[in-house]
Amino acid sequence: MKREGNIKISSENMMPIIKKWLYSDKDIFLREIVANGVDAITKLKKLVNMGEATSDDEEYCIKISVDKKAKTLTVEDNGIGMTAEEVENYITQIAFSGASDFIKKYENAGGDGIIGHFGLGFYSVYMVSENVEIFTKSYKDAPAVHWESDGNATYSIEECDKLTRGTKIVLHVSAAEKEFLEENAVKNLVKKYCSFMPYNVYVNYKGDGNDQPLNSTVPMYVKTPKDCTDEEYKKFYTDTFMDYTDPIFWVHLNMDYPFKLKGILYFPKVRNKVELERGKVKLYCNQVFIADNIKEVIPEFLMLLNGVIDCPDIPLNVSRSFLQNDKQVQKISKHITKKVADKLVALFKNDREKFEACWDDVANFVKFGCIKDKDFYEKVKEIIIYKDINGKFITLNDLTGDAVEQTETDKKEPNTVYYVSDLQQQAQYVKMFKDEGLNAIICDNFIDPHFLSFMEYSAADKYRFMRIDADINGALKSGEGADDSVIIDIFKTALSDDKLTIKTEELKNKEVPAIITVDEYMRRYSEIGQFYGMSDGEIAKTVIVNTANPVVEKLKTLDGEKRDFVANYIYTLALSAYKKLSPEELDKLQKDSLKLLSYYID
Repeated sequence: MKREGNIKISSENMMPIIKKWLYSDKDIFLREIVANGVDAITKLKKLVNMGEATSDDEEYCIKISVDKKAKTLTVEDNGIGMTAEEVENYITQIAFSGASDFIKKYENAGGDGIIGHFGLGFYSVYMVSENVEIFTKSYKDAPAVHWESDGNATYSIEECDKLTRGTKIVLHVSAAEKEFLEENAVKNLVKKYCSFMPYNVYVNYKGDGNDQPLNSTVPMYVKTPKDCTDEEYKKFYTDTFMDYTDPIFWVHLNMDYPFKLKGILYFPKVRNKVELERGKVKLYCNQVFIADNIKEVIPEFLMLLNGVIDCPDIPLNVSRSFLQNDKQVQKISKHITKKVADKLVALFKNDREKFEACWDDVANFVKFGCIKDKDFYEKVKEIIIYKDINGKFITLNDLTGDAVEQTETDKKEPNTVYYVSDLQQQAQYVKMFKDEGLNAIICDNFIDPHFLSFMEYSAADKYRFMRIDADINGALKSGEGADDSVIIDIFKTALSDDKLTIKTEELKNKEVPAIITVDEYMRRYSEIGQFYGMSDGEIAKTVIVNTANPVVEKLKTLDGEKRDFVANYIYTLALSAYKKLSPEELDKLQKDSLKLLSYYID
């Protein structure tokens, strides 16, 4: 016979789980209790506005007090309060949410600003307390109530003599958690979790007119952008992130449809150009701090920024520490990405000078974002700029001309874009390019090798990238010219290195006796292998001997030992222009240079 029934939950089994596993950090209990106080005040204000309750002139606020001697931490609000029946419903029944009940009852009045949802937050107090008392008086004409429990299966409830409306929660802090009886520690927790609570939060309120709240009830991000000045944006940044270096610019998020979202994302000044420094994006829900850098909402590359985002529509789990996997979250994430991309595009189009001035600070962020997020790349790909060898900022289209999409019947080779990875080391190649009116871009940040590979994959029909020392551009040559077999044999004999390929070219620049080139893609593979410890970094080189150089021309007139010496010296000079010489190579260059000097003196 089929039977049906209700699943029963034993509080004896449930409470230890709540105490130990509901929240990842014990200090979150203060956020939960203060958030409950905020809800209590918000409910009262809604009822007052509806004419169902009356209010006095008292400031709506939350007061936290620490009594080290009594070992108590007290949190008191002057909100809606509770009757004995409501205490029985919302406190003694685990997971029965007073906030949800209120929203359902007054759904026509809206639930904006109500934080609670699951009815579990109160029990976080038992992570740090051995006993908890509640003193509460409802806005209704009902006796005040005292409730007490040590967090096990039993509690007591009775009338009490509390005279003022609201709720006071007294935590008898356990000996193992005595750190929460230090006033400074409590203040730090308020600043961490309650910085933007919508009502003033005080610690050890004295009532002498000198009390200062520890939070800002109207933070910058809840204002509309037109009501904010640059100085206010900078001050909010400094106060929130303790960074006294002004951000270079920011994005103010402010929307109500299709979801509610407010916030400010700041682009910080880069301190170290060879690292992607992790920023901190603080996530709030109705001005209640949730966590830093929640990856479901904040795309990975945006975590390089500093910022604050407040989204009441975010679907949180019961601990308010992690997000439910939800399509709404994906929409929020995409919108944030779009707004950041829009800001960059607008700055590029409307203030190119400022865009170029801050490019060094945002370049790594933009490139990392392109690699990580296809939508972001599609939005910003036309505004990515590069510094060229003449010190000017250009786009790839500036360098190559607008590259149109190719059809199958009109297929063309992609544009070759030359780049410099080390201006100092590749100075000889740069000079040759400049002398012939050629241009190249500078890609000397650690992310650039990955970014160039990404660009070749994403725009394979438009660009291919070659390091400036990977190929002899046709414009550098005087003509086609044939291989000079005599010069090639001289160098092969002198260098005696089977790994070297010797070629000859007649270059326009007669001053350069030889240069070294390395196949672009073989070098990339070698560098990747070296990075993962799978290669020693050795790679086949090609020595291009310049037959237009006077010294090279005279090589044919020299005899054995002198000819070999000059050929070796030319190779070492070419090697020094290609890479940083090893100690052994430097020693050889020094000895050969002294030998040359001795010839000259003799």
